[in-house]
Amino acid sequence: MEGLMQDWPLRVTTIIDHAARAHPEQEIVTRTVEGPIHRYTYKDLHSRSKKAAKALLELGVKKGDRIATLAWNTYRHMETWYGIMGIGAICHTLNPRLFTDQLIYIINHAEDDYIITDLTFISILEEIADDIACVKGFIVLTDLEHMPETSLNNVMCYEELIEAQNDEFEWLEFDENTACGLCYTSGTTGNPKGVLYSHRSNVIHAIASNSADGMGLKATDTVLPVVPMFHANAWGLVFSAPSVGAKIVMPGMKLDGESIYELLENEKVTSTAAVPTVWLMLLDYMEQTDLKLSTLENVVIGGAACPEIIIEKFEKNYGVKVIHAWGMTEMSPLGTLNLAKSGMDEWSYERQMKHKLKQGRAVYTVEMKIADDDGNELPCDGETSGHLMVRGPAVARVYFKNEGGDILDKDGWFDTDDVATLDPQGFMQITDRSKDVIKSGGEWISSIELENIAMSHWAVAEAAVIGVSHPKWTERPLLIVVPKDGKTLTKDDVLNFMTDKIAKWCLPDDVVFVDELPHTATGKVQKLLLREQFKDYQLPTVQAAE
Repeated sequence: MEGLMQDWPLRVTTIIDHAARAHPEQEIVTRTVEGPIHRYTYKDLHSRSKKAAKALLELGVKKGDRIATLAWNTYRHMETWYGIMGIGAICHTLNPRLFTDQLIYIINHAEDDYIITDLTFISILEEIADDIACVKGFIVLTDLEHMPETSLNNVMCYEELIEAQNDEFEWLEFDENTACGLCYTSGTTGNPKGVLYSHRSNVIHAIASNSADGMGLKATDTVLPVVPMFHANAWGLVFSAPSVGAKIVMPGMKLDGESIYELLENEKVTSTAAVPTVWLMLLDYMEQTDLKLSTLENVVIGGAACPEIIIEKFEKNYGVKVIHAWGMTEMSPLGTLNLAKSGMDEWSYERQMKHKLKQGRAVYTVEMKIADDDGNELPCDGETSGHLMVRGPAVARVYFKNEGGDILDKDGWFDTDDVATLDPQGFMQITDRSKDVIKSGGEWISSIELENIAMSHWAVAEAAVIGVSHPKWTERPLLIVVPKDGKTLTKDDVLNFMTDKIAKWCLPDDVVFVDELPHTATGKVQKLLLREQFKDYQLPTVQAAE
């Protein structure tokens, strides 16, 4: 017997329909690419998204067509997302930080029909235009006054397209499982792979994200999504914030410490989210200028393991709660958030801090386990490491165009390629990527743990650990450090600092200082390049043995 409830498809357009009905006056604030601060409301967003949808239909865009966006976090970019998805087309976010050959590959693999771009990325598109023949035209997110001169063919002005339309339009109807978003992985090994989101998966993800044990946004919040919309859907905030009517502040292209601080204070931001490097820049700026935070309540930090020093400074110096999070493109992306359970507030500061370095516990809709190399489930004792496996309604079941073949095991579990522990209370901690774990004398050493300890040194700007060949132990850790500007460090300074913070046999065998580390387009350290760079490096422990 079926239930007797209404069939109400979970389409992402229901999110801004609700925002426009229930929160029409709520502000969306943008630092525009052109410069000035722009303000309008959810009612305006709803209206202009419908105009964008009509404009795309007039260009011949059909259900299932891929429309790429190469843009910063702005109100116009947000409009195009809902406009594209509202007609059954697929919004394909392009990461401008990718190498040009990767962009070319991704655009051609997706077979994008149009590219919607910000002014700052015109030169990138001009450089690759001859190699992306599938693209029929380019839409520039600006007005006629700021339209650039360009060698691109069939270039259109977004505001001109919008002004030619009215908002008398009903979103097209289609099944909730219809594809609506396409985001490619960063491609640290091999070509990037496409993750194809559905309307249903994005709506479910937004609901899960907004639970009290998720990001917990509400109508009284002001949220600043510093994490880019081209980085795993801005962690879903473009959907979750409107679904509760939260005020949104879009940072545009300026992500430096001073610019972020200005928005945090001027717009009275209560919640924000970004990768650790952004917060290091903000903290450095505030410390140099002796500034405080007056309204910020919590910071969600993900994309990479959060160093202890960031948590400590936000909480001790500024009274801001840090929520350590984890996820991945294939998970839409939210997987875990580190939110305390009953009684944990009574723990000592040291015990709480050790616990906050974990990535947290799964949100509802995410199932999680750890397994050995044969797929056997391992105990949740907080000590045993294994392959982190996930499944759920917002987790990918196959990559776009079936790249990579079967990615689920026989029981529907997706291997995240992370190595992790799970404790009895359900808190997960990433100990490494499968390819980055250091195997020394039959034991596993966590490169992430070593990096976090090194990063807590006051003079260390960034750190990475890789395994280097050793004749006796197979591999031993090499610590690669970027000192802060103007700071002088020695190997002994770093190792002495780390000595009482980790087991002696886990300490790096050597420390190398460099000016910078190589990063992927999403800001992660490219350890593949580091391993190649140091493949012939001889550790002093090897030299001593000889």
